[in-house]
Amino acid sequence: MSLGTGPDAWAAWLLKSTRPPTEIDPGWAPGEERELTRCVRRSYRLDLIAPGQPVLLWVSGRVLPGVHAVGTVTGALREDTGGDDGPALPVRLTRLPDPVERGELLADPHFRTAEVLRMPAGSNPSWLSAAQLEAVLARAGLQRLGRWTP
Repeated sequence: MSLGTGPDAWAAWLLKSTRPPTEIDPGWAPGEERELTRCVRRSYRLDLIAPGQPVLLWVSGRVLPGVHAVGTVTGALREDTGGDDGPALPVRLTRLPDPVERGELLADPHFRTAEVLRMPAGSNPSWLSAAQLEAVLARAGLQRLGRWTP
């Protein structure tokens, strides 16, 4: 797959984390929105990211892996984060009432080919095609109307 055009084209960024939302921002309740910065790895993908693009938070690990929040990129990539973590991406994320679990997404014929499942240790950010994004949104009970609406 590529980030080009056609049915497998890019539709959303997927930011990976080993920490669940309550460890990222204590007190972050389901349905609440948070302004955050998330560390990303240097790659050509960073040149493709722009404010307003859709983004999802993927939590990896043994406890409830899957999509835990949805939102948008809110600003330009921040190169100087003052540490060794690399660049950071500002995002606005809304925590889902119930995560869309990895096991459920593995069963979806469109999502099972997602980069995050094929190459879990791959790039951060990862990406989703339109069909993969729709699989997540349908399972989360969300619609896309310019902004995410729970």
